[in-house]
Amino acid sequence: MDQIAYTHAREILDSRGNPTVEVDVKLDNGSFGRASVPSGASTGVHEVMELRDRDKTRFKGKGVEGAVSNVNTKIDAAIKGMSVLDQQGIDQKLIELDGTPDKSNIGANAILGVSLAVAHAGANFTEQPVYRFLCKDHPVLLPSPMFNILNGGKHAQGSTDFQEFMVMPVGISSYKEAFRAGAEIYQSLKEVLISGGYSINIGDEGGFAPSLESNEKAIEAIVSAIEIAGYKPGRECFIGLDVAASELFIEGKYSLPIQGVTFESEELVEYYSNLCSRYPILSIEDGMAEDDWEGWQMLMNKVGDKIQLVGDDLYTTNVDRINMGIVRHASNSVLIKLNQIGTLTETLNAIRVTQEAGWTAVISHRSGETEDTTIADLSVATNAGQIKAGAPARSERVGKYNRLLRIEEELGSQGIYAGPTLLSSMLGI
Repeated sequence: MDQIAYTHAREILDSRGNPTVEVDVKLDNGSFGRASVPSGASTGVHEVMELRDRDKTRFKGKGVEGAVSNVNTKIDAAIKGMSVLDQQGIDQKLIELDGTPDKSNIGANAILGVSLAVAHAGANFTEQPVYRFLCKDHPVLLPSPMFNILNGGKHAQGSTDFQEFMVMPVGISSYKEAFRAGAEIYQSLKEVLISGGYSINIGDEGGFAPSLESNEKAIEAIVSAIEIAGYKPGRECFIGLDVAASELFIEGKYSLPIQGVTFESEELVEYYSNLCSRYPILSIEDGMAEDDWEGWQMLMNKVGDKIQLVGDDLYTTNVDRINMGIVRHASNSVLIKLNQIGTLTETLNAIRVTQEAGWTAVISHRSGETEDTTIADLSVATNAGQIKAGAPARSERVGKYNRLLRIEEELGSQGIYAGPTLLSSMLGI
């Protein structure tokens, strides 16, 4: 009764209006699972490949009919009759079916859609929520959210050089109250920007996208918003940055065109150190470019004992690259994105390796999102302790946060909000 009866995919649209893959998996007993696949704008060169049609007459070449066809033919035939409870075996079958290091044959988007739909079908078959199905007997942590409330870089052209400015309500007592804090600070930021005469246009991830003169102006606006909302910067709420430095790395140097400056790696490290001394910054993601290992090591040596340094493009949820980072002491945290690697099993392995090294793992969305809320369950199931899903605005972002509200309610007294523990371990507060 746990055998897969059929697998079916379709082409849907993501939050940017671009095509993506949605997959249904149905079992012999009628149990059903569905998942859809996100897509990134700021992508690392080491990520696996999403398959797109490149037919300029449809969706400007971004159609995914080829990936859909691969699910409905090759993958359907390969996994039909397999047990939905054999997630690892199914994922391995998908990897072997593709046969390429970057999943460019079948397409990582086709593979991931199936992998996640299988997990949902398995959860439904066992009559469990996804986080319980994946969690087994582990204790459960409710993650501290990282709200991207001001967008820049590739997520909002003409805004700031840095890609994301996040508020981190880690000093709050519960997930529900942390979510409320993020929403209130978001609304307060709107007031701050309006009073300053700035645009309140929205970027890809739901954050505001004003044309600010510098990254410092963005940070100062968020600090003001935290205070106006009635919270304490540097005590209850902190700031996280996603620099997306690979996008700024040109001919061996870091160019910040809006601020009109260019940095060598060592100079950029000093710039970050200065920012951290002036503002309540708790986390910096992709502070250096994806292959600037020496730059990452310099950054770790400078601020790694005080700040969470998150590798995204550096690692691309790839165990081999994470192990390289561990050996080189290149960071102390890894951003986890399912579609960077292509299967749930590989993602779980990446989280395991990260946590065994004593590093933090941040479960993340992409800039092109769907209504799928799997990452909320994944963050709880793996005790990751942190989640990035964008601003507390736009349904494809809020859906993940709302899902966590329901999980918190289901867990009751068994659920522990990770924020204070993170704060204590990072700053000793």
